[in-house]
Amino acid sequence: MAPHESVRHQAGAGSGPASAVIAAASATAAVVVALTTPTTTRPPPGAFHSAERQILSAAYRHVPEHGFTHKALSLGARDAGYLDISTNVVPEGPFSLIKYHLVSKREALAPRSAEIFNAPVAAAADGATPDTAAGSRGQLLTVPERVERLTWERLLANQHVIHRWQEALAVMAQPSRVPASLHELALLSDEIHHLAGDLAVDPSWYTKRASLSTIYASSELFMTNDRSAGFGDTRAFLRRRLDETGSLAGALGSIGQWVGFTASAGLNVLRSKGARI
Repeated sequence: MAPHESVRHQAGAGSGPASAVIAAASATAAVVVALTTPTTTRPPPGAFHSAERQILSAAYRHVPEHGFTHKALSLGARDAGYLDISTNVVPEGPFSLIKYHLVSKREALAPRSAEIFNAPVAAAADGATPDTAAGSRGQLLTVPERVERLTWERLLANQHVIHRWQEALAVMAQPSRVPASLHELALLSDEIHHLAGDLAVDPSWYTKRASLSTIYASSELFMTNDRSAGFGDTRAFLRRRLDETGSLAGALGSIGQWVGFTASAGLNVLRSKGARI
């Protein structure tokens, strides 16, 4: 997979069609930069050091009840055997907990993809074994179909915290958190294409990953308000977005929706908590 480096991006406030286009273009550029800017060194294995991972892993179990909050972190620290939260252990506070969710769910895609795509298909009627009949399920799918399946699998990983996700978006939308959030989004889109077997090294490498980043983000946002059984409406939305990827306007619209919805959701959550905005 191609290396990445986080980018600095801060969207200004504004209203009306012109500001929406500017915000969409800026965000699209930020995703592309996150995908195309190489790093000089790779981070050590694992995104979190041992003590941090222990606290975050324990705190994560409290997210469904308490959200991505200091309360969840405090409970997690106690569960992990720490007396209190040290800023040296979890320096980014609740954002570290959000990042733990993003990273751990992205890392879980590789073993999950092996389960999905290496599973044998049903045996043929003539008695042939699954392997000789048609091979693994992954061999029967095109790259776009595998991309859709993996993207859906990642979205499903949000379902147990989806009622808390707009609170997480409010944190991720803060200017100081946007670069790291976009960087993780870029890593996710790259991981999905890699696991789907997309080996293309032409200029489409960038456009496909930028498009998937925007499609995933807009589908994730759609999911926060989806009350359909099994999030069926979200999957239909995802498939429609993927069908539109041939259009640059479609990609721009997706990231524009992400910018607008994330900003709106963030403001609404902050206002609900008494912030004077």
